Amino acid sequence: MPVRVSEAGAHGVCIAADREPMKLVIQIPCHNEEATLPSTVSALPRSLPGFSSVRVLVVDDGSTDGTAEVARTLGVDRVVRLPRNQGLARAFTVGIETALRMGADIIVNTDADNQYCADDIPAILAPVVAETADIVVGARPLAEIAHFSMTKRWLQIVGTHLVRSLTGTDVADATSGFRAYSRRAALALNVFSTYTYTLETLVQAGYKRLRVVSVPVRVNPPTRTSRLVRSTPHYVVQSVLTLARVAVIYRPFRAFAVPAVACLSIGLLFVIRFVYAYFAQGGTAGHIQSLILAAILVLTGGLLFTLGILGELLAANRRLLEELQASAREANWRDSDGS
Repeated sequence: MPVRVSEAGAHGVCIAADREPMKLVIQIPCHNEEATLPSTVSALPRSLPGFSSVRVLVVDDGSTDGTAEVARTLGVDRVVRLPRNQGLARAFTVGIETALRMGADIIVNTDADNQYCADDIPAILAPVVAETADIVVGARPLAEIAHFSMTKRWLQIVGTHLVRSLTGTDVADATSGFRAYSRRAALALNVFSTYTYTLETLVQAGYKRLRVVSVPVRVNPPTRTSRLVRSTPHYVVQSVLTLARVAVIYRPFRAFAVPAVACLSIGLLFVIRFVYAYFAQGGTAGHIQSLILAAILVLTGGLLFTLGILGELLAANRRLLEELQASAREANWRDSDGS
């Protein structure tokens, strides 16, 4: 029987006494974080009201320092070590899969650099426990973070608005990695990006009609520079490529229809230009190129529409496969120590 909330506040999650407690797994993707991991892990709660267990999972993404050894010394419940660095998105995915196998009912993802205030974990858990959300995104006070440059704040805000328009979700901080996932949401998610999971999982959530809410959270002073954002241009390019890729995957007809309409519209204008020259000016001299360009644009637009239709057919097939995948995951991903 699912757990229901009788009361939830900023400092805790109260669950009805007659409901079965749930299992929480807090996952931390890491890459060369031996210096920052102790402060991150020490701040995490090891028990919470209404949860039968709170377990900490560290995913070592091919670190070349002593991250895995430090994690074990800190007494985390499980350490998964990838043989080589595969990127944040892959480490996140491995963490989700491992947490599900550990029997997690809710999964919290946080960064290894102690960016997010661990005392806000109950706040992001509350909507999931209350069954009013499948994914909760911790929204940072972007305008108040002193170490964020004006350019970075502006890009975060613009990017969040773009993601909201693409997904139909009311998320306030699209790139925040401080999140809570219900088991249902975690089973349904698939991350194809190799750069970051934050944007893609939100697009998937909107596509799969998962409920996404934002909860204000606090941040700690920075302990190091961001490793994901090497430079602002690099981050912008990678984010745009990620959004374009997931748009083609999850909204294929829309992704192809927009350029198709543009090509057809411009092609039609050139056709009108040619017809005007033929009838109004009494000849086509100097305007044959307009007809050629119009033909190319119209054919391109028709091809893009065809690709959009084929993409929608493939998307329908993928939806069926993902539903089967989620069912198979639920049946298989409970190991002996998590059941």
